[in-house]
Amino acid sequence: MSAKFVTREKPKVDRVACPWLIRKFIDPAAELLFVPADQVMATAEREGALPYDVSGVELGHYEGSSSFESFIRVYKLTDPALLELAKIVRAADTQDRDAAPEGEGVRQIANGWHLLDWSLEKRLEFGFGVYDCLYAACQERVSKKETVS
Repeated sequence: MSAKFVTREKPKVDRVACPWLIRKFIDPAAELLFVPADQVMATAEREGALPYDVSGVELGHYEGSSSFESFIRVYKLTDPALLELAKIVRAADTQDRDAAPEGEGVRQIANGWHLLDWSLEKRLEFGFGVYDCLYAACQERVSKKETVS
């Protein structure tokens, strides 16, 4: 049986990055639930889903990090390109804006789809494409570093 994950509706940076990570590296068949903020914990309990990117949960912001980084830590993901991507998500979604130069661009793109009030499906489709592109760039960056060392 596939896992279920639940978070707040109208996702921006972290709440699109985490589903991308779940589908690509944790459980491709996971059920992703998006509900009003005040219903996340009740939905998690009722559905047996893991809550993320909400206050006070294991898969939330931890010591200044993003929820994306919490997934990486909890699921023990070690892909060097993912660790590079995590810096971009951190810069886009937390106060640590200097973590990666791409962060501000990602922040503005996500703010744009929020201002345009895109549907959940459009946010995820577009956002997954953005994270696929960033991951590919991170893979290239990592491979260049490995070649130089």
